[in-house]
Amino acid sequence: MHSYIAVPAVALLVFRAYRSESLTSAGIVTATITAVIHALHPWSVFFALLVVFYIGGTSVTKVKHDVKARLTHSSTGASGGEGPRSYIQVLANSGMASLLVFLHYRQLLARGQAGDASQACWPYGGDLLVVGIVSNYAAVVADTFSSELGILSKSKPRLITSWNLREVPPGTNGGVSLVGTLAGYLGAFTIAVTSALLLPFCWSGSNSAAAKLFRDTRSGLQGGREWGAQELLLWVAAVTIWGGLGSLLDSFLGGWLQASVVDARTGKVIEGSGGAMVPVQSPHSKKDEGNASRRVESGLGILDNNGVNIGMAITMSIGGMVAASYIWDVPLRSIF
Repeated sequence: MHSYIAVPAVALLVFRAYRSESLTSAGIVTATITAVIHALHPWSVFFALLVVFYIGGTSVTKVKHDVKARLTHSSTGASGGEGPRSYIQVLANSGMASLLVFLHYRQLLARGQAGDASQACWPYGGDLLVVGIVSNYAAVVADTFSSELGILSKSKPRLITSWNLREVPPGTNGGVSLVGTLAGYLGAFTIAVTSALLLPFCWSGSNSAAAKLFRDTRSGLQGGREWGAQELLLWVAAVTIWGGLGSLLDSFLGGWLQASVVDARTGKVIEGSGGAMVPVQSPHSKKDEGNASRRVESGLGILDNNGVNIGMAITMSIGGMVAASYIWDVPLRSIF
């Protein structure tokens, strides 16, 4: 991005996070570094994806926040609902993308294409790192939409890791519902559309950059390197589906590896502050009755919510690049 766009854009994003109190102090610092890394890339699309993720995520978090706060408890003793996000949560969702953005910027530098974005375009079957970055944001936005809107479903969620898909309390890790699943695909669709609008595709045409570079005017589906309407529609569909699958993967990992602790008296799920693990024995209860006040609804308790999110984001980013490598017949080693 040009500096005259990047500097005020980063400043506005950080200011919004500060005013809305959506991030902790350390979270704001981490988000600022993340935004700078994205803004340094000559393509504006990656910074735009970060903005869509942040604004979309904070927006759905606020939807019926008072209602969601009554559906769960906080491990701190307060009402439930998502509070300010920590630096670990910022890294869990955008850390992998930041690494891939940096690697792609390095590739452009090596080709001499980092100075002027107008001189470069992304051919069909091009840089796999682009697929990895978009895959990351499609998955984490889908997961955020699914979690924040799915909990409002009038029907009880069902545990995705149980053999009979048994009903579980709202907010249970691994609990899925039709509303939450559809919301996840909606979130992934916002990323798919944003990438389709802003990625510098090598468009089909005899005078296109791809035609000059590869001396081939065929579209990607015809064996060429150019993007046409069909290729673009397939891209939007693939990104949307992949992001939605990322949300389901997060549910599976959460239901399997993350313990969901329930208040035995109210039957409500207890959420860990900043995505941390919830102790089964409440610090607010007497020692002799601590075990009776809480119980584990599901999960092994190996990872906390941040660990699950990191695992999902890395898996979907790498998985997206592996899938594109196979479909486009591009060596996976080209990402280095």
